[in-house]
Amino acid sequence: MGRMYYKTKYQSPIGTITLASDGDSLVGLWNENQKYHGDTLFDNMTEDGDLPIFYNAKKWLDKYFAGGKPAISEIKMAPIGSEFRQEVWQILCNIPYGKVITYNDIAKEMAHKRGKERMSCQAVGGAVGHNPISIIIPCHRVVGSNGSLTGYAGGLDMKIKLLELENTDMSGFFIPTKGAAL
Repeated sequence: MGRMYYKTKYQSPIGTITLASDGDSLVGLWNENQKYHGDTLFDNMTEDGDLPIFYNAKKWLDKYFAGGKPAISEIKMAPIGSEFRQEVWQILCNIPYGKVITYNDIAKEMAHKRGKERMSCQAVGGAVGHNPISIIIPCHRVVGSNGSLTGYAGGLDMKIKLLELENTDMSGFFIPTKGAAL
């Protein structure tokens, strides 16, 4: 018998969000049309919006969408992913509201942590893109080194809305017209 997982929906100003839990921690948060939506979910998901973790996550999201800056530490999370992805997601958790970091910055930090000379920005991009708890683990705060708003699994329109909600200075950014990470 496998572990039970639960899900519920949250109606946000940016659309329907699916929340997933192992009963104790948040394991997923996806926008409705997000790439990789639910890719860490399991077939035996039970609908149950009454779990305390869902109450806490919805309260956190209410604060966030009202323009607040709730602490990531307010939510007990257990994102499902490899050790490499977990390390990248931890770096994302340290990006302050209204600020951004580049894929290259994360690659340098990961190389340093692992005692390597270099780390692939593509590997970092894959980990960022597969973040299973978007918004709370702020993958939308990652941009290209040249100021490109590339690579958000929720779509560039969603990335822009989230950055604007956080009062990020958008003057140095642009939307790429071509590339694999659109």
